[in-house]
Amino acid sequence: MSVTATDHDFDRAEAALRPDAATRRLQPVRIWLYVIAALVFGMVVVGGATRLTGSGLSITEWKPVTGAVPPLTEQAWAVEFDKYRQIPQYQLVNKGMTLGEFKEIYWWEWSHRQLGRAIGLVFGLGFIGFFATGLLRGRLAIKVAALGLLGGLQGAIGWIMVASGLKPGMTAVAPLKLMLHLTTASVIFAGLVAVAAGLKRRENEPSTPIVRGLATATLLLVLLQIALGALVAGSKAGLTYNTWPLMDGNFIPPASGLFIQTPWFENLVDNPLTVQFHHRMTAYALLGLTLWQVWATRRVQPGTPAARRASAIAGLSVAQAALGIVTLLAMVPLSLGLAHQAFAMLVLGMAAVHWRLTRA
Repeated sequence: MSVTATDHDFDRAEAALRPDAATRRLQPVRIWLYVIAALVFGMVVVGGATRLTGSGLSITEWKPVTGAVPPLTEQAWAVEFDKYRQIPQYQLVNKGMTLGEFKEIYWWEWSHRQLGRAIGLVFGLGFIGFFATGLLRGRLAIKVAALGLLGGLQGAIGWIMVASGLKPGMTAVAPLKLMLHLTTASVIFAGLVAVAAGLKRRENEPSTPIVRGLATATLLLVLLQIALGALVAGSKAGLTYNTWPLMDGNFIPPASGLFIQTPWFENLVDNPLTVQFHHRMTAYALLGLTLWQVWATRRVQPGTPAARRASAIAGLSVAQAALGIVTLLAMVPLSLGLAHQAFAMLVLGMAAVHWRLTRA
């Protein structure tokens, strides 16, 4: 097969010609995309750890290249620690922290940034190599390049987020900027697995409009729920109202509590009651949508891979909701908090794959 036969990401015309040969030829690209997705997954989990341990502000400078080398001497550690002691988080929250305690939070943040560098390196080398050999061409190259550009932008967003926590009076990053950072990472992850899934040879599986519509709605709602989860983390809303199914004795809190701040829209970001309530309600909506998707897909496409994928998404969503409840009741210990965030990415990945394959 010529190189140009792989340019259009397996559209119908190419699939009808020589799909098996195209699949074999693009398998290295598919594996490479999944490797990057795995690295992004790891970065999201480590990012969750930096948030839960309060480590995100331990490195007060953005040095994309030289920052890859951590402090190697006690003098270098003392310099970094001194920089940290100048920011409000140390002065208002961690005053009296020892150098050993500082090293613990420093390593979390350094590891998070190091994963970002690894992703950039793996992506850059792979893209150059596959483009030079002709495996990345046409629409496929454009899609992958767009994800790479979004990844570069994500690095800048990460620093903007950190910088928001270094301002006078701030002891943590701004919740909205944390939401933007996590949501962008989630879009990148979903895009990587969706593009990779589209490069695998599969049987012809035409989808009905209802199946495609539900797949799209599920993917978008998962992304929204992850964004709301970032607001919960940013406002530390998971440390309050640690009961279920009621919140402070109510299933639906009174408006006087949900909109206690003025102007009213600030409650959507800074009011722990409102933020957690929205996260809960969206979780219920997502559960309902995934169960509806199972019923509708099995009804119109019984026994198909799409029906099985819909069932898997519903099962993962139920498990994620249960994990979220346990995490809330336990007041978000590190292990459960990380498990909850990691499982959210699994739900997102499955939803992204399903969405892509309904458009085969």
